Amino acid sequence: MDLSSPGLMLFSPQLSEAEAFLPPLQAALSAGEVKALVLDLADADDRSLVNLVKRVAPVAQTKGAAVLIAERPHLVARSGADGVHLRDPTGLDTALDLLKRQDRIVGTGGLRLRDDAMAAAEKGADYVLFGETLADGKRASFASIVERVSWWAGIFETPCVGFAGDLDEVDALAATGAEFVAVGEALWAHAQGPASAASSALQRLARRNAA
Repeated sequence: MDLSSPGLMLFSPQLSEAEAFLPPLQAALSAGEVKALVLDLADADDRSLVNLVKRVAPVAQTKGAAVLIAERPHLVARSGADGVHLRDPTGLDTALDLLKRQDRIVGTGGLRLRDDAMAAAEKGADYVLFGETLADGKRASFASIVERVSWWAGIFETPCVGFAGDLDEVDALAATGAEFVAVGEALWAHAQGPASAASSALQRLARRNAA
């Protein structure tokens, strides 16, 4: 995954099985280049989850997207995923110890304070993410998210991701200089389908990249 190039990151809906997700995933991937896909796995035994990832991951990987598993670093190597996305930096040390020697990606969100993001980068996180809805169901104001992403992108070398709650937010986040803009439910639930939503997001990013 080329973290130096601005691009689109997708966060899946929560998945309990693979087959229902494959058509919308393939539709989204058909729209253009997706840099990364984060899989949100429902609670199940490890074997079932590994099999789910093994079914989904190659679909994205053959299109050039890195596949990250949310919150379960111990499943990464077994499933063929490329890394892990943490919703909270408290698990960062464990994930780094497990995965960095395997040359896997470890990124984190859940960064409530600037100091949290700086600490994550200092420990070796491959990226930091701002703007997602946190575990308590709250999301910062969009203005504060844009401010935080702009601050980070203008100072630090560790790549950052700005999470867009809807497609209209993609434009402002792209303008911050973030390496990635992430989209989740707004893409999968889009009225015109995931292919149209992904195409719109990519066009917005392309306009920014051409500026």
